[in-house]
Amino acid sequence: MTVSRFEEQVLRAVHGRHPLIYLHTPEEDRVLDCLKPLVGRCFPGGSMTAWSCIRGFTPAAEGVDTRDPVAALRHLVDHPRQGFTVMKDLSSFMGDPQVVRGLREAYFSFCRDYKSAVVIVSPVAVLPESLEKEMCYIELDVPSSDEVLARVTAIEGRFPGAALSDEVRTHVILALRGLTLMEVDHIMHRVFSTGTAKGNVLDDIFAEKETVAKNAKFLEFIPLKVDTRAVGGLENVKDWAEKRKGLFTEEAIKAGLPIPKGILVMGISGCGKSLLAKAIAGLWKVPLFRLNMSLIFSNLYGSPEASFHRALRTIEAVAPVVLWIDEMEASLSTPKEAGTSQSMVFSAFLTWMQEKPPLVFVAATANRIEMLPAEIVRKGRFDQVFFCDLPNEEERQNIINIHLARNGADPKDFNAKFLAYCTKEWSGAEIEQAIISARVEARQAGRTMTTDDISQQSYKLVPLSKTMAEQVKAIREWAFNRATPATGKR
Repeated sequence: MTVSRFEEQVLRAVHGRHPLIYLHTPEEDRVLDCLKPLVGRCFPGGSMTAWSCIRGFTPAAEGVDTRDPVAALRHLVDHPRQGFTVMKDLSSFMGDPQVVRGLREAYFSFCRDYKSAVVIVSPVAVLPESLEKEMCYIELDVPSSDEVLARVTAIEGRFPGAALSDEVRTHVILALRGLTLMEVDHIMHRVFSTGTAKGNVLDDIFAEKETVAKNAKFLEFIPLKVDTRAVGGLENVKDWAEKRKGLFTEEAIKAGLPIPKGILVMGISGCGKSLLAKAIAGLWKVPLFRLNMSLIFSNLYGSPEASFHRALRTIEAVAPVVLWIDEMEASLSTPKEAGTSQSMVFSAFLTWMQEKPPLVFVAATANRIEMLPAEIVRKGRFDQVFFCDLPNEEERQNIINIHLARNGADPKDFNAKFLAYCTKEWSGAEIEQAIISARVEARQAGRTMTTDDISQQSYKLVPLSKTMAEQVKAIREWAFNRATPATGKR
């Protein structure tokens, strides 16, 4: 029988004869459900008791009002109950010296004859310093895929005719990972009761994860509006992402398959690096969050080290997820001095990249990768380092057709090959702006946009390859034989 990490932690605590267990989680009901099957294994013949400051002990103690935490602890010491006693609200009273004294009394009393354990359940970690040595701290992991599937199936059974298809259910279970079971309840009841189960149920799930991430302040939720079909060219990256689509799943983890860690995409500005991060998240159907490193270092939300730690913990909590770090060289370049906030964040990022949960994929971009230290770009941190060069002629035609369609035009009415020739050595962003400018001018003239309108813009706009020719050349020279080309051919 497979033992969950929670069961393993509780069994270790009991085998170590810990009378006081501090369980950090907001999911009180889930704790009770998880502990019930362990009572017989940990304390044969024992039972489960729950306590709250509203109801006191359940089952109740005859003739005693145990709603007061001090009275409850006194009764527990004088009349120990074999098994687990789950204290739901006790962390709120930890500042009371009598509560601390009561817990110490319980600790020494239960240690002598170990037949009981007090489990303090709290959504926050507020262990008093005076009890740190006596407390066994456990953090309840987010629900497993099996737990989420069981909850979704149970809710689905209450809504006949609103069943999810097998394909949708697979994506839903993956997307729901990282949320509590109560959050799963709220989302799925809303989905089934409003009929969105037949539509895009993932939108509701991602909206819930957006709410969770907003609490971190420096994480921005990016809606999934594109996938790799919206990317013109860059076939090597698109092919890489397509081949790994089925590996970013819980099933792949259980099968022991290699899970994608992340990619670093560097290259010339405006060539689709940021779009690739959005496209991969859209292809894999997992939420995308952008980490705002400027806010991390702003000191608005505490020290950069603490803010960065909270951001990473939040990302782990909403996994599976794609974490987008834009222009990495601006915030994680080689620290000039040891002991600074930048060097501390840099060190924390390296460690986290090596040890992070498997279903957190990092999509990082950089314009000047030579500014990044070797520790970041080495194999093991990222699966692959790609270089995005200026698009070739075929890619420019694809980019032109994509942006024509986005601007309400029919690509068949335009000479894409001629426009690709006019925009030689242009980036995708520059091509997009030329089409937008042509559309605006054609509208002001009271007519539809034509190939000539776009070609005229190509004579007016000066591309980056000319204004920053030396920098573009330097980037290309650095990337030669150091990074995998994002494009198959030039």
